[in-house]
Amino acid sequence: MSDANGRDDESHSTVRNVVLVVLDTARAKSVGMQSLPADRHASGPAPAGTGATPGRRTASSDGSADTHPMPTLSRLAEEGTAFENAFATAPWTLPSHASFFTGTYPSEHGTHGGHTYLDDELRTLPEAFADAGFQTIGVSNNTWITEEFGFDRGFEHLRKGWQYIQSDTDMGAVVRGEDFREKVAATRNRLFDGNPFVNAANILYSELLQPTGDDGSDRSTAWIADWLGDRSDDRPFFLFCNFIEPHVQYDPPPEYAERYLPEGARYEEATAIRQDPRAYDCEDYDISDHEFAMLRGLYRAALAYVDHQLGRLRAALEAADEWEDTLFVVCGDHGEHIGEHGFFGHQYNLYDTLLNIPLVCHGGPFTDGGRRRDLVQLLDLPATLLDTAGVDDPELSEQSSSRSLHPESTAASRDAVFAEYVAPQPSIERLEARFGEIPDRVRAFDRRLRAVRTDEYKYVRGDDGFERLHRVRTDPLEQTDISDAEPARVRTLRRRLAERFEPLAETDASDEVEMREGTKERLADLGYL
Repeated sequence: MSDANGRDDESHSTVRNVVLVVLDTARAKSVGMQSLPADRHASGPAPAGTGATPGRRTASSDGSADTHPMPTLSRLAEEGTAFENAFATAPWTLPSHASFFTGTYPSEHGTHGGHTYLDDELRTLPEAFADAGFQTIGVSNNTWITEEFGFDRGFEHLRKGWQYIQSDTDMGAVVRGEDFREKVAATRNRLFDGNPFVNAANILYSELLQPTGDDGSDRSTAWIADWLGDRSDDRPFFLFCNFIEPHVQYDPPPEYAERYLPEGARYEEATAIRQDPRAYDCEDYDISDHEFAMLRGLYRAALAYVDHQLGRLRAALEAADEWEDTLFVVCGDHGEHIGEHGFFGHQYNLYDTLLNIPLVCHGGPFTDGGRRRDLVQLLDLPATLLDTAGVDDPELSEQSSSRSLHPESTAASRDAVFAEYVAPQPSIERLEARFGEIPDRVRAFDRRLRAVRTDEYKYVRGDDGFERLHRVRTDPLEQTDISDAEPARVRTLRRRLAERFEPLAETDASDEVEMREGTKERLADLGYL
């Protein structure tokens, strides 16, 4: 290696640029990374990225139609390296991103539902790249991943993909208006909060010009393509991008949805289903099995649409002659429940449905790496990306538990992965304020959870004494709790948690960041508040 924070000499084991694409809420069980013909990596016109005849439906493993929603990702997996046992450290956006930005677990970085700001003292991945001489660019389509919560550190520019003109004023209330009257009222209330001309432009974009079913990825991809095409900077670059289309609300373009809905289901019928995870959890309304099947179809259609954007992003890198010297990494930040285990959304538990995510690395030493089944975590990304770019950052290495996945790495393989749910989000108090009396089942979720998972077993423990044990090799859906039948295994895995983490303790919520009103509205729309 070169000097600290410097680049290693060029070699076949390193790359010049690094691109990290996060597919928000993408779960491994739904991405369908099957082998496809060699000419499918570029997405064409809608329903581009699907690689199949419009209208053809085949059964999928999660009950919706068709099994190939993401041919671009499948192609990347075929040409690169796919990690089939990759896991998030947390079941939702804020703590998960904090983990793979810092290489630390949620209880270590302290960014969670009770404390929503990334600690300034923690070294971040973008800071490491910036100090090593990289141009660092971020594009976020999730309101949690902004300067408001400390995620701008190290980026020369962190773009908010949901805005037409970058602004601190979020006009989300207009976007969410149920009818013309509500939209007019929201415009009147918010137009002069900040620059009224910028606000008007953002309203015009969101109401009239934004593509149907798009939550920012189309314009984000176009902006990145323009940036690559106009770029005259000689420095290598680190590019981060978060696409949020698979997140509630599932509202893919109709031409995608119609391919992935169950036989006989109509787009209008599917999109009319109420999508309010917290209200469903609190038994404010019910969703039938057929409705959940339609929601899973919409979800997979959203994955197909964002896969189209992945194809455009790859094409932009190829057009800029950067593709061959770029490590291109695609992952989910957490998964999603769409009826599984009686849940909707991604809160209150640590099932694999929320933790097992897609992870694909393409380029440099990961070329033709095949499929790896070893246990890996998203917090392994900092060491992996820096190692592959030839960057040595002692400060980040010292704070983190990250292990490089580089094929030539000497880091020990993991025999277990860990996850934490530090604080309910939203809190039980917020649920009570919204719904009044809440079910005892939901009240029981007011606890901290930790999980340890090996190739064969998974053990989950709560600070209230709750515990579950599953033999995931034979019970991958985690349906049968065998903790009473295997007390010795419980004790062994309980010790693993005790060795990894400090004792479970009550979360300190005293430092929660006071959010801007526009941010609160947008996060509420995503089901977080």
